Order: sequence, then C-alpha cells, then structure tokens
Amino acid sequence: MGLDNHRVVITAAGRDFGRTLAIQVAELGAEVFLSARSLAAAERVRDEIRDRGHQQVHAFACDLTSPASIRDFASSVARLTDRVDLLVNNGSRYLNGPDLLSASDADVVDTIASGATGTVLTVKNFLPLLLNSDKPDVVTMVSACGTSGHQRSDAHDAFYAAKSAQAGFTEILSKRLRPQGVRAISLYPPDFDNADPLSEEWETTPREAKDALTAHSLVECILFAVAQPRDCFIKAFHFEQV
Repeated sequence: MGLDNHRVVITAAGRDFGRTLAIQVAELGAEVFLSARSLAAAERVRDEIRDRGHQQVHAFACDLTSPASIRDFASSVARLTDRVDLLVNNGSRYLNGPDLLSASDADVVDTIASGATGTVLTVKNFLPLLLNSDKPDVVTMVSACGTSGHQRSDAHDAFYAAKSAQAGFTEILSKRLRPQGVRAISLYPPDFDNADPLSEEWETTPREAKDALTAHSLVECILFAVAQPRDCFIKAFHFEQV
C-alpha cells in the first residue's frame, strides 16, 4: 500500500525496529515524525531517510520515562502538523535477566516507566492530533512477554510487567476509542530477526515456516492492518514462536 498523505509518529526510532519502520513508511510516501531518547540518534535516521530522497521527515528527542519530554515531543509535532494519522508506540526499554534480584531498583523503574507509563502518556498527548485525522490508528509493539502465560523469554520480570501493562492499556483503548474512530492495534512478537532495511539482507532473509519471524513481516502486518476499511478493527497480531 502507499502512504501518501499519511502523517506517522514513531517512538524509539533511532535504532532497531523503530528505525526499520521509519525507513519503510517513508519509502511508501508518509511524512514521518520520529523520536529517540537522544536527538542525535533521531537525526541520524532522519538524515538516512532524507539521503534516499524523502524530505518529509522530522527528528525529535523524547525520553519515554519523562512526562515533560513526552509533552514537549507532542507539542513540537503539533507545531508542524494539525493531525497524526498513525502513532506507533515502539519505545520500551528491554531488560534482560530471569533473576528478579539481578536488576537495580533504578533499572526496574526505568523499564516499567518507558514501556507502561510512556505508552499511556504518548497516546494521551497525541490523542488530540489523532482525533483530527479521518483515519487514526494507534499501533503498539507489545511483545510475546505481554501474553498471559508466556514464559519462554529470558527478559527480566520488570520487562514482563511493562509489557503486560501495555497489553492491558491497548485492550481497553481499543474499546473506548472506537466510538471516535480510532483503531488500537497491538503486535505481540517473540524475538525476531531485524535485518537492516537498507541492506540486501532485507529481501534475502528467509521467511519460511521453519524460520524465525522477521521485521519485514512485522512491517507488512502493520501496513495490512492500517490499510483495512475503517469498519475493520484488528485488535492484535499474535505469532507462533519457533
């Protein structure tokens, strides 16, 4: 699908899947507003996209653990556009370690704040811009760790807590925003391969039944959901783990 006339906000787009998604939606014609915890990281991705001939891309700093930073991000975007058509909650700190005692209190707070509080406040602050759109969608990259009963990850308990909070938030968000035409779409991927979208591996990474899930396929899931008629509310994508 094309994304001409789409205005897309992506959090944590300075690396990994956020960068991948920003590059891909820009290629499809979207105007992109991307953030990263450091402005330099966001600007690097912005410049990568502009070097490919897509000038409608803007970079911002946003620390998802800071309410003031989230408000500043939304206000800065509002100075450039009167609407947002797609908000992608990609940001959430990962914390490794199956031993609860392995992480400091500060790491626990930072992990839960970025994934849980950060997601809620990002949607809250961008909601006025979403409501100005005639095709508003909120996509949240949760994780298989947000699925009830999941126990196959070595992620820390705090990461599981953050992802469970995201899952609960997006579940009620879907119900409560539907009357206003806003779709809330959640993805619950296990660990996946994220080939550089600017490399040959993007097209050559295997995508067969025996292979791990790829970022390429996740991007296509998001584009599929966004392209559906406005009466089609796809709440979630759940994936088998290899």
